[in-house]
Amino acid sequence: MHINTIAEAADELFHLLRQQEPLTVLTGAGISTDSGIPDYRDSQGAWKKAPPMQHQEFMSSAPARQRYWARSLHGWPTLYRAKPNSAHTALATWQQQGLVGTIITQNVDGLHQRAGGSQVIDLHGDANAMLCMECGQRSPRLHMHERCLALNTHYADMTPEVGADGDSHLEGDFSDFLVPDCTACGGILKPDVVYFGDNVPRARVEQAQQALANSRGLLVIGSSLMVFSGFRFARQAHQAQQPLALLNIGKTRADDIADLRLQVHIEPTLRHLIER
Repeated sequence: MHINTIAEAADELFHLLRQQEPLTVLTGAGISTDSGIPDYRDSQGAWKKAPPMQHQEFMSSAPARQRYWARSLHGWPTLYRAKPNSAHTALATWQQQGLVGTIITQNVDGLHQRAGGSQVIDLHGDANAMLCMECGQRSPRLHMHERCLALNTHYADMTPEVGADGDSHLEGDFSDFLVPDCTACGGILKPDVVYFGDNVPRARVEQAQQALANSRGLLVIGSSLMVFSGFRFARQAHQAQQPLALLNIGKTRADDIADLRLQVHIEPTLRHLIER
């Protein structure tokens, strides 16, 4: 079924939540755009800008890391300061009511937890935390940001367009950008996220798969499911003959297997459902 009006979508979601509780929810970048965080893809599932950083490129190339951290200097504060919107709050409320079980998120912004979500699996990690790739020490991303800013004051007044997941669209020569190392061992510091080209930890995938198996269906919100790390759960639900609903503007990889397609804006739809 294909629905494209907010009122009809809210009605369908109301019945889905009541009849299939608890639902597992999988969220993508589209749920956080109303919090001011840009997404990666357009309505056809294509990249809006150049594809994001690859894991191997980050680890093997010092210039790539200089470019990453120079752009992050202007992009990450938007992610860090973002506030949950009513869609995040709605899901947290429905968790408390038992209508929603586990929230599996492809996002790295932590907004589900800030909204009060209690059972959240951060599939791709946490962009607000740092991990040393040598000694494994974890530290706040804020500390890395402040160190970068102190070492590169000549970048502070630039005003590039903000991108997805703490990136910005700053271009140029970054050879003068100084990148801090781990204070404990001098190793490479990396945000504690799964970059494109890297694998989601197996234990995390299995935890999410089990959560879905223990629920009565899957609701996908704000994801095109173009990457397999998210699509695998839509396929799992379909193969288990669990209801699969998609709340997303535009094309998704699971359109052909979904039981319900809601092509409407997320935040006003969930707000309408809360009011109902």
